[in-house]
Amino acid sequence: MSSHREAPSISKDPVADNTDTYAFVSPENDGTVTIITNYVPLEGPAGGPNFYEFGDDVLYSIHVDNDGDAKPDVTYQFRFTTTVVNPNTFLYNGGPIGLPGYTNWNRRQTYSVTRVTHVDDDEDGDSKTVLGTGLPCPPCNIGPHSTPSYPTLAAAAINGLPGGRTVFAGQRREGFYVDLGSIFDLADLRPLQNHFAFPPNTTAATPVNATKGVNVHSIAIKLPISDLTRDGSVPTSVTDSKAVLGIWGAAYRQKSRVLDDDTMHHAGPWTQVSRLGMPLINEVIIPMGLKDYWNTQPPSKDSQFSKYVAHPEVSGLLNILYPGAFPHLATLASSGATRTELLLVLMLGLPSGVIKGFQNSTGSTLADMLRLNVAIPAAGSNPIGLLGGDLAGFPNGRRVFDDVVTVELQALAGLLYPKIDSTYKVDGVVPSVSDGLGPSSTTYSPTFPYLDNPLDGFDNPM
Repeated sequence: MSSHREAPSISKDPVADNTDTYAFVSPENDGTVTIITNYVPLEGPAGGPNFYEFGDDVLYSIHVDNDGDAKPDVTYQFRFTTTVVNPNTFLYNGGPIGLPGYTNWNRRQTYSVTRVTHVDDDEDGDSKTVLGTGLPCPPCNIGPHSTPSYPTLAAAAINGLPGGRTVFAGQRREGFYVDLGSIFDLADLRPLQNHFAFPPNTTAATPVNATKGVNVHSIAIKLPISDLTRDGSVPTSVTDSKAVLGIWGAAYRQKSRVLDDDTMHHAGPWTQVSRLGMPLINEVIIPMGLKDYWNTQPPSKDSQFSKYVAHPEVSGLLNILYPGAFPHLATLASSGATRTELLLVLMLGLPSGVIKGFQNSTGSTLADMLRLNVAIPAAGSNPIGLLGGDLAGFPNGRRVFDDVVTVELQALAGLLYPKIDSTYKVDGVVPSVSDGLGPSSTTYSPTFPYLDNPLDGFDNPM
């Protein structure tokens, strides 16, 4: 979770594993949108001597659909290059890493950023503009001796790009919080433990943030809204269809890989191996036998998976694992009714009229994308977003602190079904459906790239 090791194949390829995607109107500038895609799940801070990095053989992409067909109209591509200064030492760094130039850092990464405008389905019509090359990543946060001024090192890796754009790529502290131990132990949600079918099940227990002590590798880019909309405008009306963007991240590998002694050769066209729009979809909605296949498919073909959203397995499991706690949900599940509200939230966006003053519909194409209405300013900080009356929060895009686990679990438990059927009664236990965590489980930065500086291995050993 959110998509950390969510499918069998990608769990063996961490540098291409897209773990989280965030998209939100930047809090310090309502005229810009920040998009963040994370890779390399569950990085132990003390992971030397070969510390974590992006893959030189991976094409990382951020896609934006601005006309509702779930196909990319604007893409930002990122390619990384690793340089070893001294191959005759095992050391990642030969002394304290400092500025200028990240002195004493032996294994360095730089990257390029390319903006692609897609004209149609034919790649030959794409227009590509290279916005930056040789941009530095910061080193991993090793400890007080090797990286004694880490905030300064990281800040030096925030790069300006032409057109008022800003980019960062490097290690950050994991911002996604989740009680993995309870969720994957038969979905024993600690706040509901007294309802659980298997012992021990007498009292609610204190939740544990399983990702509190790990880092991740982030690609973050801040863009003018006009860079992303279909006509280059900055919409101000919430009801304007041009205000809604569909956003997702993806990673690609070339189809052919040949190992020659200690060298891997890559050739052929790029093929998608990982993607992520809405959190938790491949994690808990898509069945095991389709998880790898799902990662290869574009959002425009997601109608083939819609039945798993319309009839989610999790809803049925809640009735089994918490007997008697969800009588109305049990009746709904047994009726075979289509969960139209979940299709709206997760695959279509909410049309006007469902929530007062809000819409983020992208039309009729069922697709896994974050849907962000850029006409809604970055106001509010309620971690349950729309459920808490905060229109700037999830599922209107996704901010780094949004409690997506609680929002999606409560939606699966039927909280929003009355929007479809006013006679439906939400089970009384639903407001307690959560892993019990919140944004206080970790720390964030108030400014770009918003995810906090990574934990270091000296003070936070795994």
